[in-house]
Amino acid sequence: QLALMFIDLDGFKKINDTLGHDAGDQLIRTAGQRLKESVREVDTVARLGGDEFTIILPGIKSAHDSEIVAQKILHSLSQPYDIDGVEVVVSGSIGITLFPDDANDKESLIRNADTAMYKAKEGGRNTLHFFTPEMNDEAMRKLRVESELRSALENDEFELYYQPIIEAGTERIAGAEALIRWNHPERGFMPPDEFITIAEETGLIVPIGEWVMNEACRQLSAWRSAGHEKLYLAVNISPRQIQESVLETAIKNALGSHGVDNNAVIFEITENIFVDTHKERIIAQMSNDAEVPIRLCLDDFGMGYSSLGALRKFSVEILKIDRSFIMNLDESSEDFALVGAIIAMAQALNIKVVAEGVETREQLNLVRSMGADFIQGYYFSKPVPVADFASMLRKSLPAPKLAIVS
Repeated sequence: QLALMFIDLDGFKKINDTLGHDAGDQLIRTAGQRLKESVREVDTVARLGGDEFTIILPGIKSAHDSEIVAQKILHSLSQPYDIDGVEVVVSGSIGITLFPDDANDKESLIRNADTAMYKAKEGGRNTLHFFTPEMNDEAMRKLRVESELRSALENDEFELYYQPIIEAGTERIAGAEALIRWNHPERGFMPPDEFITIAEETGLIVPIGEWVMNEACRQLSAWRSAGHEKLYLAVNISPRQIQESVLETAIKNALGSHGVDNNAVIFEITENIFVDTHKERIIAQMSNDAEVPIRLCLDDFGMGYSSLGALRKFSVEILKIDRSFIMNLDESSEDFALVGAIIAMAQALNIKVVAEGVETREQLNLVRSMGADFIQGYYFSKPVPVADFASMLRKSLPAPKLAIVS
């Protein structure tokens, strides 16, 4: 029996971008040496390119033997590296496939190990995963969705829904969050959680994101021309979009093409960009020094890695308190103290607060009493198609309260 491992270094790109290619090359050499020291003389270690390696383990007695070796490798790779006096840490994600159990040709074995490695990354990194036949089914599903997403862009199958963002004091619409939906020709209406991850992995989120920006700006221009001059829209920016150099140009073009002032659109980012210094630099530059500075909202606040320093550095104007803090909110809960502290901190920094996920009058009263500036949630409205949101605007609100649909 033979085992093939596919190994990818977690966090390598961040170090390569931050410390430079020479540092990256030094890290790769050291990692390669650690791999060789972790296996037997009869085993073969090869670098495929970039930060990817394969290891062939011939003559193993069971899958457990390869797992023991993989655990040893993970431990070795995760030890600190000294790169020109700078201590850095990376980890590994390992996919393992077995010959002849899983496949009996080289191409299939490499593909299987690669598939299992990505499964390990999805599992949190610094871990290993064995290939299973079900992974091929999942890989084929992702390929199918990727192909269908390309067709969706060409065939205009996407649509924006709008969820009102309500001014806490007046209960009138201040703005809306633009949320993408996919009208699939065969499977019907598809929410974003069924395709956004694949779009992010494949890079299709970049053209999809550009479509969202253009469509949101086009619609906002129409609403403002119809008399809703103070209405703003919130548009989400994904981590993959942030790392692309075309993001600033795409935003500038979307605003300019539809005559929308840059102050009329808030771009929502999540806290996970704070673990990537390259993305940090891009967002800091776009919010402070760009030709057309963007306004930023920090989404899902309280669930990630943000800090007070980051809030200042990125010129964040709005915080969205994550809905998980609102779900079970009452005066006796720990979440009540946390929400109050977040709002007090934001007020001290002159940052507005959106309480997201408000579904009951009690929740509304509590977050309003603590000083939340805006409310978003099913208590006022779920995300709705453009015609329904336009109707809300024409009725000049307060917005109708909708029953929660289970």
